[in-house]
Amino acid sequence: MYQKYLAEYFGTLTLTLVVILSLAGIFPVSTPVLAAITLGLFVYSVGHISGTHLNPAVTIGLLAIKKINSSDALSYIMVQIFGAITALIIGMFMGISYEIVAENNLMIGIAETAGMILFSFGIASVVFGNVHKAVSGVVIGGSLFMGIAIAALMGSNGVLNPAVAVGIKSFSLMYMLGPIVGSVIGMKLYEFIQSGQPKTAKK
Repeated sequence: MYQKYLAEYFGTLTLTLVVILSLAGIFPVSTPVLAAITLGLFVYSVGHISGTHLNPAVTIGLLAIKKINSSDALSYIMVQIFGAITALIIGMFMGISYEIVAENNLMIGIAETAGMILFSFGIASVVFGNVHKAVSGVVIGGSLFMGIAIAALMGSNGVLNPAVAVGIKSFSLMYMLGPIVGSVIGMKLYEFIQSGQPKTAKK
């Protein structure tokens, strides 16, 4: 029963720690690539246990389309944030330092929303069963990469995850609300498009 919460906790901790290490320049690979690979690996390894949200915005988006109940959603969000805080503490103990600008700028919020719409659209395609399980991790990881890229091009840090924002000390309302709004829009948009698909064409 509690395995799914443990999966969300450990997954969010790992994802956040990878981002922290990347921001500190410890990995010779860009943050979007590392985040996408990490998320994709967790989709394959624990997706069947928790669904691999690892992101409060994703959980809220799935709640909006009734793919998770409110009790599980609240528990998921709590362990995700706890996982991110644990990663922050680990990073502090390791003496990792990095600089990140956390602006409360409307354009940042719009950028995070836009990137999250694309990311959540990819997630929804998997949730609704329109993507073969064998490539689900690739689709979700790729969607995250593209979402981060879009958000970054529009001027944000491309966080797209309120829990990770806490973990990297990016305490900005825009990095909290932007992804949530984008996730709900992306999920509802995919649900609307999906509702018009002929039943015979569904997988």
